[in-house]
Amino acid sequence: MSAAVGSERPQVVLHVQQALSYTMFDCKWVPRSARLLCLGSAARGTGIAQLYELHGARLELLREIEKPKPIKCGTFGATSLQQRYLATGDFAGNLNIWNLEAPEIPVYSVKGHKEIINSIDGVGGLGIGEGAPEIVTGSRDGTVKVWDPRQKDTPVANMEPVEGESKRDCWTVAFGNAYNQEERVVCAGYDNGDIKLFDLKSMSLRWETNIKNGVCSVEFDRKDINMNKLVATSLEGKFHVFDMRTQHPTKGFASVSEKAQKSTIWQVRHLPQNRDIFMTSGGSGSLHLWKYEYPAQRSKKDSEGSEMGVAGSVSLLQNVTLSTQPISSLDWSPDKKGLCVCGAFDQTVRVLIVTKLNKI
Repeated sequence: MSAAVGSERPQVVLHVQQALSYTMFDCKWVPRSARLLCLGSAARGTGIAQLYELHGARLELLREIEKPKPIKCGTFGATSLQQRYLATGDFAGNLNIWNLEAPEIPVYSVKGHKEIINSIDGVGGLGIGEGAPEIVTGSRDGTVKVWDPRQKDTPVANMEPVEGESKRDCWTVAFGNAYNQEERVVCAGYDNGDIKLFDLKSMSLRWETNIKNGVCSVEFDRKDINMNKLVATSLEGKFHVFDMRTQHPTKGFASVSEKAQKSTIWQVRHLPQNRDIFMTSGGSGSLHLWKYEYPAQRSKKDSEGSEMGVAGSVSLLQNVTLSTQPISSLDWSPDKKGLCVCGAFDQTVRVLIVTKLNKI
């Protein structure tokens, strides 16, 4: 592992921070705006969504919405950029879609799971991915479900343990491979280290592996292209980058792993404007900025003549410690390169600016 050279290194600058009066579980930039959303749980056990607007070096609270159940996760990924509806998963297993302009009643609601929805992702809609405007949810009840909001009450796909198999807590889900109307995959990570790749076209399990520790976050470097890379982060401070271009019949996908820190890596998020740069957030209150370097050749033939992938390498560009508590949520602005928001368990939301991203 090498580090970037001194003066050319990107800097992670704390732009503004705001104390919150509740526990924040997720934060999101609102597409095509200078607004961000904080989602979480109030002390009295209700759900909170706060909409802020960035004005220079301060955050202005525009709206606070309270809901009956704590909100664990959210995504803008399933609707068009014009609509900008928010899909959320809550502690009671409900999937709701909200119009933030009129948030009193959800535009879509379903009791999706028996237990808390830990993770949610969306794909579809104009400029996000090909195909239907689908949402995937992963829950403590062990199931991963794909929803089309145009179809009421029942999921279009349901990935659950087969009979006799013990159910594992699903901690993270992500869409990928949505490069045309037919193709699409869902990657899910579980508390026992399992990573499963579900092919929604063939409705089958395409690949699985185990990284020995609970999988906290998975993300493809892009949702709307042929599968390229997947990063998975773990409970024990390691992350793994899988090259998803070449799947070997028995060995699966080539990967490189890196021990980033001693504590949990809660999240990974790729820079929207450069898929080879990604940020990880940690249990020690730190952020690490990484760059992936491809090998000279991404695949080679094994002794049997089958194609197998070749993993690249990862270098640390920058790291910064912002909090004494874990940074549990992270989101890059899709519109302004280097603008980032993160939420920590010290009940603070922070807006960051990462500089010099054009130089790497």
